[in-house]
Amino acid sequence: MTSHFDVMIIGGGIIGASIAYYTAKKGLNVGMIEKHTVASGTTSKCDGNVLLIDKEPGFDSRMAIQSQALIKELSEELEMPFEFRHPGSIFLCANEEELEQAYIWVDRHNQANGEQRFFNKLTKEDLKNDSKHFSDHLTGGLECTNDSTVNPYMLTFSLINEAEKYDFTLYEHSPVTDIKKMDGGTFKIYSGEKSFTANKVINAGGIYAPEISRMLDIDLPITPRKGHILVASRTELMGTRKIQEFGYLMTKFGRERVAPEAMNDYGIALVHEPTESQNFLIGSSREFTGFDTKVNPRVIRLIAQRAIEYFPKMKDLNIIRSYAGLRPWTPDHLPIISGTDIGNYYIAAGHEGDGIGLSAITGRWMSDMVTGSLTEDISPLSLSRFKEAAL
Repeated sequence: MTSHFDVMIIGGGIIGASIAYYTAKKGLNVGMIEKHTVASGTTSKCDGNVLLIDKEPGFDSRMAIQSQALIKELSEELEMPFEFRHPGSIFLCANEEELEQAYIWVDRHNQANGEQRFFNKLTKEDLKNDSKHFSDHLTGGLECTNDSTVNPYMLTFSLINEAEKYDFTLYEHSPVTDIKKMDGGTFKIYSGEKSFTANKVINAGGIYAPEISRMLDIDLPITPRKGHILVASRTELMGTRKIQEFGYLMTKFGRERVAPEAMNDYGIALVHEPTESQNFLIGSSREFTGFDTKVNPRVIRLIAQRAIEYFPKMKDLNIIRSYAGLRPWTPDHLPIISGTDIGNYYIAAGHEGDGIGLSAITGRWMSDMVTGSLTEDISPLSLSRFKEAAL
């Protein structure tokens, strides 16, 4: 038996869920096919960042600001709460050279964002006033007042719950086994013995998006990039905001930084996020290991060591568990939100560590794209940029 949809979304992570909500809200008949269960992949193996602080000034930062505003709107309009909080975030600098670069980062952002001045410079004294737990060796830092945090698992289910109030159907435990474009222009999507037809298909498959697109002979430059997170037990708050070391920017964008060799080998940089339940998520690492999600004990020890360097009190924390997930990485660190050479086949993937924060704007833009109502220039996210770069 074949079911027909205006739009079929492949992938039930937070990106697919956002697209489902915004597209179904426009009155389209929307289907979603997920190989396992909703939010069972990368979405369940990350923290809840909705960040501007780590975005390059320009298109990247403007996109983040729009998504932050949409997520704030979602916190008021979605029926199911998803632990939205708006505490802002901090970058910590370990030496004068980092502090100089951090202050330049503040100036660049404030200049690029005009009247929207979300960035402030922090002195050593400012850090002492912010938290008594920061290490004495820190020289200062910067803050971004517009940053927020969510529970990504709960936001995904909240979006799905809202989509189901419209014309939306979810199929879990349904891996895509083939896709064909039919003579009439529609697509046929196969999942074992089941099949579906759709006028338009959106590939929101994350790290598996290239596997899906190869079924239509389309190459996607998306590679899984592994990251570890430690979960600490509830204890005295060491900071209410998202806290990262300035070196996180270097590990994200693949730039050189001054750090022990082992830290650089695994792309380790401090990330500290308090949750609504008052425990802590501690990261992070970045490495290319294929699709391996096994926890590496050495990486866990190095992350803990890095955390103690910035928060000496952390040596007394109990770690209750750890896990590793895979980010969908692209060479220029921007997602692919784009049409393709095959008409009515779209890509919404490659967000790396920004999928939670950019989920809302991705859903909005993709819903506009498939309905022909997109007015913004999002050409920096086009799949064709990689072909142009290769020429």
